[in-house]
Amino acid sequence: MTFFAVPHASVRRTKLAAAAALLALSALNASAAIVPPGVTLAAKQELVRNNGSETETLDPAMVESVGAYNLTTDLFESLTATNNDGAVVPGVAEKWEQKDATTWIFHLRKNARWSNGDAVTANDCIYGIQRFVDPKTASSYANVFGVFLLNGGDVTAGKKPVSALGVRAIDAYTVEVKTSGPVPFMPELMSNPNFAPAHRASVEKFGKEWTKPGNLVSNGPFQLKDWQVNSKIVMVKNPNYWDKANVQLTQVTYLPVEDENTDVKLFQSGENDMTYQMPTGTYAKYVKQFPNDARNSLILGTRYYSFNNRDPLLKDVRVRKALSMVVDRDLLAQRVTADGQIPLYSVLPKGVSGADVTTYDWASWPMAKRVEEAKKLLEQAGVKPGTKLRLAMNTSDYNKKMAIFIASEWKSKLGLTMDIESMEFKVLLKKRHDGDYQIARNGWVADYKDASTFVQLVTCGSAQNDNANCNPKADALVKEASLTEDPAKRTQLQTQAVKMIMDDYPILPLLQYGLPRLVKSYVGGYSLKNPMDHYHSKDFYIVKH
Repeated sequence: MTFFAVPHASVRRTKLAAAAALLALSALNASAAIVPPGVTLAAKQELVRNNGSETETLDPAMVESVGAYNLTTDLFESLTATNNDGAVVPGVAEKWEQKDATTWIFHLRKNARWSNGDAVTANDCIYGIQRFVDPKTASSYANVFGVFLLNGGDVTAGKKPVSALGVRAIDAYTVEVKTSGPVPFMPELMSNPNFAPAHRASVEKFGKEWTKPGNLVSNGPFQLKDWQVNSKIVMVKNPNYWDKANVQLTQVTYLPVEDENTDVKLFQSGENDMTYQMPTGTYAKYVKQFPNDARNSLILGTRYYSFNNRDPLLKDVRVRKALSMVVDRDLLAQRVTADGQIPLYSVLPKGVSGADVTTYDWASWPMAKRVEEAKKLLEQAGVKPGTKLRLAMNTSDYNKKMAIFIASEWKSKLGLTMDIESMEFKVLLKKRHDGDYQIARNGWVADYKDASTFVQLVTCGSAQNDNANCNPKADALVKEASLTEDPAKRTQLQTQAVKMIMDDYPILPLLQYGLPRLVKSYVGGYSLKNPMDHYHSKDFYIVKH
């Protein structure tokens, strides 16, 4: 994503604020959902898109998956937003500026409305953010994003009340956000649905039922019409949305189809306009079959396996290193997935800002040498051929083929066997968070372009660290990086920290995510510039066909 960069610390704060204000105002020109001249729209503006699985929630405070992100950004709008190119654009806030290194001011638009007609105010924004980090809400993302806000870490840990959080309403339409240190990507960070305002009266009236159809009051471009679990979620255009004139779709239907082959069949039959992803090994076939509908681009995302660092077998770093060394990522990318993804040897994907991507020295060795070294490591760790491993993954033909390949790598090269357990995505999420696994399929698509979104996957105590690894020395470097105003030093510190962590082999990096999917040629607004798979229905439109 494009975000507003903070100038070097030596620049005077008055110039800093002026530059930030200028950039904020320039964002007003980055309007989305504008139909290009000469394009004739279809009479029926309805879209059906597959979301990959049944969502874990429609509560923006509880979002952690890409699927839930897609749904809640259609229903709710945060202070800022991103368009389908990945650029930061105004949301509830029509403009913003940075007063100093740790203070941001967001000016709300006065025509923002909830779906029931109520005005969206600064108090709604404060309530939504405080509710998100409140330990009573129990959001798994609270300490991932909360640490960026002043006192956020203490609030999420229950050491301070939510009133101590660095957010306040200056007046009915002005929000001040104070951060725990310099956060140059703050406008981009605030676009995430976790920071969305919440309609307090509805939340308090309906409790856990507030996200059900008929109860949900939202402020985004769409409102909830129907939710049939494991079948579909239907949204319709919100007539009270401030930018309704630029929302072309009147209805969006999300499907929770996990099987990629079924997804493609629905696309072929006309029951789905946009697949979640193509099945493994089919990209070349479908590019040829659907030349006008095939879409693909690399994004800031990492496919990886989590190692349970507390497991009796995997707690030995020599075992984790051996398992990582023998997986041929090039073969995986070229022969198994075969859809443009590239090999990875770090938690960081290529193209991320705020840290340099490093790799392992052995990555360039001949495979025979890697296998020989891996066998030595296992022998030193007392692991014998025939030892059994267990992998937990969510139901998906794509994931299954990758798992079978990796199992064959460990079997043929190290003599280790692996049982594969498949389950619903929601079940896998819980197992990972509970540490109820040995090896688990995992993946992460950036919430914002900075490396810190990936660093939190492998730092001590992070709610998204399913691996239970911890390197205090690396954590100290991450902390130091979060406090510096020098971009070069920050990059150096984060790079050093990630290398130190990856030398502990807490995870098995596999591939950098790509987006091989089918999108009907009549669906306008789909951009290949988007680096994070954040495609909002507000920006789509149906061309006459």
